[in-house]
Amino acid sequence: MAEIRYTKTHQWIRRDGDAYTVGITDYAQEQLGNVIYVSLPAVGRRYKQQDEAAVVESMKVASDVYMPVAGEITEINMELNTEPSLVNADPEGRGWFFKVKPSSPEQFDDLMDEAAYKASLA
Repeated sequence: MAEIRYTKTHQWIRRDGDAYTVGITDYAQEQLGNVIYVSLPAVGRRYKQQDEAAVVESMKVASDVYMPVAGEITEINMELNTEPSLVNADPEGRGWFFKVKPSSPEQFDDLMDEAAYKASLA
């Protein structure tokens, strides 16, 4: 069963077996407004936890997307190149940004669960 964790900078990461998928939260996409462009990281690139890994741009602002866990990018969502509006339409589904192979999987467990994330928004 998939587990989801959240960061203070409004990224989510879903662990489904050995697969870890990252995107921005519904709250983040609402704050951005209409997403017009997403700059994704290169497959194979390694990042430390909290490194800037991607950029999402809307009509009003550009915002960095940070790595929730340290690791290597294994896949990117190519659909976002032609349809960045997926981030608004389905931020925690088809609007995912990239997949990562964590170098420190225990970092996942240190992130906020859904209840803690929702409390942080209040």
